[in-house]
Amino acid sequence: MAVHAHPDDESSKGAATMARYVREGVRVMVATCTGGERGSVLNPAMDRPEVWEHLSEIRRKEMEAAREILGVEQAWLGFVDSGLPEGDPLPPLPEDCFALQPLEVATAPLVRLIREFRPHVVTTYDENGGYPHPDHIMCHQVSVEAFEAAGDPERYQEFGEPWQPLKLYYQMGFSRKRIEALHAETVAAGLESPYEEWLQKWSENHEEDKAALRVTTQVPCADYFGIRDDALRAHATQVDPTGRWFQTPLDVQRKAWPTEDYELARSLVDTGIPEDDLFAGITESVHV
Repeated sequence: MAVHAHPDDESSKGAATMARYVREGVRVMVATCTGGERGSVLNPAMDRPEVWEHLSEIRRKEMEAAREILGVEQAWLGFVDSGLPEGDPLPPLPEDCFALQPLEVATAPLVRLIREFRPHVVTTYDENGGYPHPDHIMCHQVSVEAFEAAGDPERYQEFGEPWQPLKLYYQMGFSRKRIEALHAETVAAGLESPYEEWLQKWSENHEEDKAALRVTTQVPCADYFGIRDDALRAHATQVDPTGRWFQTPLDVQRKAWPTEDYELARSLVDTGIPEDDLFAGITESVHV
């Protein structure tokens, strides 16, 4: 089960991993915390009044298309997007938003879904949310809480029999090492690198540099990068198909960095680090 804050996050974070496991016969569920109602339109070709007017409905249809491409199952947890506050000082968050829900309330739908779907592995964001969007940070908190609560027979008794997932992972997306590898391979192929400016602006104390040191698990999934990109393009309001995400040819990406990376944050099974499989150490079905 992959827990995400908004529709489109599942296609930009861990999508190739999910596509690989689906095609190896694993059932994969995406839990989407919010509908992305307060998101922006980031594709200039979609920046039109009628798109803004129906953004919530459009983003749900985009999610339907993306999940079909990935081959995953998907469930909405039913919360409202918090938006990304901007300004100095930052404005208050909307009262009805996901990030302001009491933790017990926000966790409840995910506990119910875990007990229904019964995953052995759960993936989510780290404590910084991958980046400091309030919904991403709340998604982390809810995922950690649900991982523990779903297996506790004393909690959320209204949601049926407990189920304890065995491993909890944080997705580790971008690091300087990865961007440097992509940049070097792009230049070696004789192409203009979209990463050069990115690297020039990179701070030595960048949080993503620190996150890279926490990687425990690298899942080979280069053969599924094309499916990942197709799923991401399905979120047409959120992604410019001519933008930086798609400028580097897939064969260059596969050669430079053929994995998606994770930190094993919690495990109830024995496993050796480093890993190359999210299911390492899981040998049989578990009955609570």
